[in-house]
Amino acid sequence: MFGGKSRRFQFSPRWKEMMIVTGPGGHFTLDFWMGIPTISLPLEEQWREVAPGWAAELWPELKAELEDWCRANNTNLEIDPKAGVY
Repeated sequence: MFGGKSRRFQFSPRWKEMMIVTGPGGHFTLDFWMGIPTISLPLEEQWREVAPGWAAELWPELKAELEDWCRANNTNLEIDPKAGVY
């Protein structure tokens, strides 16, 4: 639990500017720029095209949980139509 809410996702920053996101169906990686700490997340429309199948409909929860994580870790969240998901 984080902030009294049940969480679907866990976030693990890694070397080489990666954020490993683990959720109910597996994991994926988002870009995590370290110069000015910033995580890039695709727009919801793009997310459905590039996300793992199990996560395609979870963008609102992912975004909200990333916002909480970013606030707690002094990191920016950038919604970017060109953001990668690996």
